[in-house]
This record gives sequence, structure tokens and C-alpha cells, in this order.
Amino acid sequence: MTRSIKLAFALLIFSSSFGQDKWDIRRCVDHALKNNISVKQTDLQSRFSELTYKQNKAGQLPSLNFGSSTGYRLGRSENPTTGVLEDNNFLNLGMQVQSSVNLFNWFSQKNTIEASRLSWEADKEQTKKIQNDIALNVAVAYLQILLSGEQANLAKVQVEQTKAQLENTRKRVDAGALPELNAAELEAQLARDSSSLITAEASVQQFLLQMKALLNLDAGASFDIVTPPVALIPVEALADLQPDAVYATAISTLPQQKINNLRIQSAQKSMSAAKAGMYPTFSAFGNLSTSYVNIKSYSRQIGPLVPTGAVVDVNGINQPVLAPDVILIEGKPIPLGTQLRNNFGQSFGIGVNIPIFNGKAARTAWDRSKLTLQQLELQKEQGDMQLKQDIYKAYTDATAALQKFNADKKSVLTAEKAYDFASKRYELSLLSTYDLINSQNNLQRARIQALYSQYDYVFKMKLLEFYKGQGIKL
Repeated sequence: MTRSIKLAFALLIFSSSFGQDKWDIRRCVDHALKNNISVKQTDLQSRFSELTYKQNKAGQLPSLNFGSSTGYRLGRSENPTTGVLEDNNFLNLGMQVQSSVNLFNWFSQKNTIEASRLSWEADKEQTKKIQNDIALNVAVAYLQILLSGEQANLAKVQVEQTKAQLENTRKRVDAGALPELNAAELEAQLARDSSSLITAEASVQQFLLQMKALLNLDAGASFDIVTPPVALIPVEALADLQPDAVYATAISTLPQQKINNLRIQSAQKSMSAAKAGMYPTFSAFGNLSTSYVNIKSYSRQIGPLVPTGAVVDVNGINQPVLAPDVILIEGKPIPLGTQLRNNFGQSFGIGVNIPIFNGKAARTAWDRSKLTLQQLELQKEQGDMQLKQDIYKAYTDATAALQKFNADKKSVLTAEKAYDFASKRYELSLLSTYDLINSQNNLQRARIQALYSQYDYVFKMKLLEFYKGQGIKL
């Protein structure tokens, strides 16, 4: 697993939990990479490509095949020993070994092997890209859980504040210093705050369920994460993440850019291999064969002269024509070893295959390979442009998020001062309950907005760090 895939997580974990086993970001990412189905599918595709490469590489070796046939003949057939048609039953056996090798094919085979190797390398980078995407998705889900947890904590603080105000107001109402309306308004506010707390806690559980699904964990399994304070999450300085420098690093390190380059190189080799298909191919071949027949052998023996039935006129006298009698003497079947040696034959030679006209199949394949190369080059150009646009957008978003976060922090300070003044005036009966509640709600909204801005800024910075190849540090 490369540095960009493992995401170089420098964890700052401050956990005081000794009960439930909590997951940190590294454990979440490692589990997702091992169990995610998309990662497994791309890994299988990489293995298929590896097999294709190995098969093409082995194609350089000579072919060697052994063949054998055995049969039993019945009825009238040619006697292999005499060449005479006769009624006979016999067993026959044939064996042969064939071999061939390509001598020269204009480097078609060599380019095909290299193209399959580059395709295999591209598929391995595709697996890394999927792993990067999964790791980034896990990091986003992790930040969502942290954000929802912080929102739940703010809602809990709001409930406690409202309870304290209600208790204080109830005492003053019972003492006759304040009307019953003040307590009723605070009770209504406490109900609203309690509802917000329930909603925030439910959001935490929903995001935890989403993380379980991303990790392929059972929905009913016990699961919780380590919650480092967002203020302690390390963030690189924005000045060190200038878009030009980030792009220069990303273009040479991100898997997708490596995939595009490897696909183009593979297409170039495939184009050369396709071009070679229009030229002659030279090969060498050889063959060894032998056979055996399980049949009786016959030998010929010259006998005495006997009339043939024909006559010839010699000085007016018909004389019979005599010829030596041929006697077939039946012998024993020739042994297996003897027949295999006697019938052993060899052949070898050099072949040439010249494509003359094949419906323009070879030229069409070459033209198609050139178009494929152009298509991949355009995809690479588009991918590089999109990457640069994404990096510049991420930098612009990070800059805006930082400015908004700083502004929201000032808003929180202002709202805290306003709420502090409102509480003191309320205690002196110089402010209505409605105004106190309104000031409290303003402070709560300011805190939530600042929290959103802080997490948005952290995520935008983490995205820039990811493009730079530094991974995600939480």
C-alpha cells in the first residue's frame, strides 16, 4: 500500500473511554480497504490483466504438441503391408509431435507483450485510485460524525443553560419578583432546546450508521469512533498549499494521472503491433511421426513356371506363355518397436504468411488503434485540466472557508458578550424573558455556524493536502 493510499494519518487521539472499543481513522480506513467490494473488484481486474501479460509473454516460446490416434478396422480395407484390398480386422496406432515458432513478425509479438504489461500496470494504479477514493470517503464520514457530535454537545449545553435559567426564574416567580409568564416562556424554550438535542443525537447515530455501511459492518454491531478535538486536528498552512505547487505534485503522484499515462503508452504499443499485422510473418515448423499396425505380414516367394493361359505364335505354332508363380507366405506380425522405428518420419521447414487481401481487416485494426490512442490522449488532457480546476477551486474554497471561520469566531465573541449583558440585565429585571431567549438563541446559532465553518475549513484544507499527496491527518 503506497503512501497516498495509506493516507499518512498522523493521529492525535485523546480518548478517556475504557469501556467500548473505539475506532480511530486509521483503523476505519484499513478496514474499508480490506473489505470494500469495489476495491476487491478492481483487484480482480488487475489479476486478469496480469494473466493476460503472462500469457502473451509465454507466447514467445515455441509451441510443442503431441498427438496420438488409435483405431480398429473391420471388413474390407487396404492391407497396409501388401496394399491389397481384403477382408481383415486389425488395430492401428499413430503418433506425432509437432512444433512451431515465430521467427520474425515485425515486432508484433514484442509490442503486444509490452502493451499488456502497461495495461496491467494501469489496472494496478486503478486499484490504488479506488483505495484512495474509499479512504477519502471514510475521512469525510469521520468528519461528519465529529461535526454532529459537536452539535450534540452544543445542544446539550444549551439545554443545561436553559434549565439553570428556568430554575432561577422559578424561584423568583415563586417569590413574587417575576410574573408566571417568564417561567412559562423558559419552559417552552427548554422544550425546544430538548427537541434540538434529540435531533442532534439522532444525527450522530445516522452518521455512525453511514460509516458502518461504508466499512461493511453489521448495522446492529456496536461501533463508535475516537473524537479528537477539532481544534487539535493538524492543518497545514494555507501558504504552503499554493495551487501551482499542489498541481505540480498531483500531476505526477495521483493514481488517475498515472493511469492516463500508462493507458496511452499501452495504446502506442498496441498501435505498433496492429501495424505489424500488415506485413509478412516468418515462422519455422517441425514434425515427427510414426505408426504401428497389428496385422500379419506376408512375404513373396518365386515358384516354378506355370502357364498363364496366354499363347504366342512361334513359327506358326501356338506356344503357351509361362510365368513364375508368386507364392505369399504368411508370417508373424512385425513387432511394435520395429514398426515404430521403420515408420519413423521427420519434416521441418520455414513458412511465410503474406497478407494480400483480407477485407482490410489489418488496416482497419491499425486505423482503429490510432483513433484509440487519440481518444486516450484527449482523456488525459481533459483529466489534467479537470484536476487543475479542482485544485484551484479547492484552494479558493479553503481561502473563503478560512475567512468565514475567522468572521464566525468574532461573531461568537460578540454574541457571548451580548448574552452576558442580557443575563445580567435579566437578573436585575431590566430585560424581558423574550429578549433573553432571543439573545441566547443568537449565541447558539453563532456557535453552530462557527462550528460549521471550522469543520468546512478543516475539510477544504484536508482536500488540498490530499491533492498534494500528504494524505489526511486527523
